[in-house]
Amino acid sequence: MTSGKDMDRHDLTDLVDRYYVMLYRFAYRLSGSAADAEDIIQQTFLTACIKLDQLRDRNSAKSWLFTIALNTYRKGIRDNTGGEVSLEVVSEPLQPDPRDIELDSEELQQVLQELPEEYRTPLILFYFQEFSYKEIAGQLDVPMGTVMSRLARAKGFLRRRLASSSASSSGSGGLRMESVSSSSRMK
Repeated sequence: MTSGKDMDRHDLTDLVDRYYVMLYRFAYRLSGSAADAEDIIQQTFLTACIKLDQLRDRNSAKSWLFTIALNTYRKGIRDNTGGEVSLEVVSEPLQPDPRDIELDSEELQQVLQELPEEYRTPLILFYFQEFSYKEIAGQLDVPMGTVMSRLARAKGFLRRRLASSSASSSGSGGLRMESVSSSSRMK
């Protein structure tokens, strides 16, 4: 890939090839819908095509594309804007250790959709896209401490919610909560 003003459509093709799957997963986790994720990704790459000359450093292409995708999502491509739960009003049930809970990806996606966006976005970026705290802070334009706080609240909500759902089902999936609750990763 070339740099700055010398970038061309071939470079955009390289960006699509390199980041499409990663961006799709991010958009799907944000929106909860395959159709909405496709719309977000299409708009992301259309915007990238139009503004390709603004990408000055190819090493920041991933962050640049994720910012475009997040902004596209926030601008309202997703139709479902309701159903958010305030973390302050969620009671804490007494349940088994959530690290022992097994769940499938559909159940995880359902629980993620219950999180308000301000908590869901950093959680997805950190655990599913492997962004560092610093990168997330830059993406969301918030202090790193805010990112850490939002991640802690999101994990607490997920633990409570997944523990309560395991009490009502046998939890027959392959994805373990440990992949979501690992809090020792600091970059």
